[in-house]
Amino acid sequence: MRRAQLSFGDGLIAGEVSDLREGWMTHADRVLADEQIVGAVYEALARRHPKSRSRGRLGAPAEVVLRLLILKHVRNWSYHVLEREVRANLVYRDFTRVGGGKMPDAKTMGHWGLAVDPETIRQIHDRIVQIAQQQGVTQGRRMRVDTTVVETNIHYPTDSTLLGDGVRVLIRTMKKVTEIAGAAGTKLRDRTRSVKLRLLDISRIARAKGPLNHERLKQGYRKLLNSTSRVVGQAKRFSHEISTGVKRARGILKRLALQGLRQQLEAMMPLVRQVMRQTRQRIFHGNTRTEDKLFSVFEPSTEIIRKGKAGKPNEFGKMVKLQEAENQIVIDYEVYDRRTSDSDLLIPAIEIHQAKLGRTPRLVAADAGFYSARNEAAAKASGVKRVCIPNRSTKSVARKREQKKRWFRNGQKWRTGCEGRISVAKRRHGLDRCRYKASAGMKRWVGLGVVADNLISIGRVMEQQSLQR
Repeated sequence: MRRAQLSFGDGLIAGEVSDLREGWMTHADRVLADEQIVGAVYEALARRHPKSRSRGRLGAPAEVVLRLLILKHVRNWSYHVLEREVRANLVYRDFTRVGGGKMPDAKTMGHWGLAVDPETIRQIHDRIVQIAQQQGVTQGRRMRVDTTVVETNIHYPTDSTLLGDGVRVLIRTMKKVTEIAGAAGTKLRDRTRSVKLRLLDISRIARAKGPLNHERLKQGYRKLLNSTSRVVGQAKRFSHEISTGVKRARGILKRLALQGLRQQLEAMMPLVRQVMRQTRQRIFHGNTRTEDKLFSVFEPSTEIIRKGKAGKPNEFGKMVKLQEAENQIVIDYEVYDRRTSDSDLLIPAIEIHQAKLGRTPRLVAADAGFYSARNEAAAKASGVKRVCIPNRSTKSVARKREQKKRWFRNGQKWRTGCEGRISVAKRRHGLDRCRYKASAGMKRWVGLGVVADNLISIGRVMEQQSLQR
């Protein structure tokens, strides 16, 4: 869990940087030293392999793994930048407990990031919220909640580029199969160049000034779909020949590699077929609302979400809820597999607040998207004294008068801090775009970003409290 023995270099570094730390770091350091937090990371690392606890060389201490991952998201660095910065900075070496030891490389830290799963990050977050309450940083008298979109790391999706992505991946995988299995069975025909030319033709027609030539565009898509269909058919034959032994390899490692490539083909072919179906529906039938529309063959779970922003009307990613109490402490976050209405989230958010902080908030503030008469009645029935959620469409004079009262306006002023928290989380911790892959990667990215933000907020509040004493 921890480094068993400190070296002379560790003591030297600690003495040199004692007055160089940022204000929040000292208090965040104490929070991260908590036994439950370090223990959760230790258990996650021990689950990587069945014999991780008893076999193999000693791994990095859990506290070092935890602090390196936290620092990465505090600064919004890549693993390569994290490696370089910690190696060159004594403050970071001291904070992460690397000290005078050897700094792990970026690839190793990437494996650690995969081992610390979303459930472990949730445990860490919940424990940090408990510590914040115990230290008097937050009491739970007020609650505010809002939703935002964290985009997946994809390019802007168009039907033609999605087809091009699928063809490129299938042909690249079949080339690897040919390198391992040789010329046995179906011979690979590389259609990369012809598909690329089709993509260029389609983009040129779409960008042309004047009235769009729909017939030329349909003709271009027809040729592209024909080429894509042939590539998918070829990939299907490759997969079948690998399973039947027509394409085979010598040696256990090459056979395993061949089976892995077959699994890649089997995973990609249905996605490309789905893109072909939605392309035919849009181009030839004018249907733009295909069920389960695919926006990326690399991140199939991506959704299109419209939040009413003028500068970015369409966002491609996942909807995320951030729920705060006093002093900007995010007490709960959630990444939703499917976008839900904001109004369906208010009552569960109040229940989560009660479960985590042990009390009902006196004030609940949110924007108009969370309002409904049923929500307001249920919130007051649960013990909330003041429900500060505006009803923009009301025609009631009494309701309009209620929304102009001082407590309501002050509550809405405090609510706007949630917008600022979302902005800070996106700018400072990278929650504008997720760099990890798949749904689990999105949850890890958001969770680590929220934990990093909470540590800074807790550290700053505790620093102010110590100065006032």
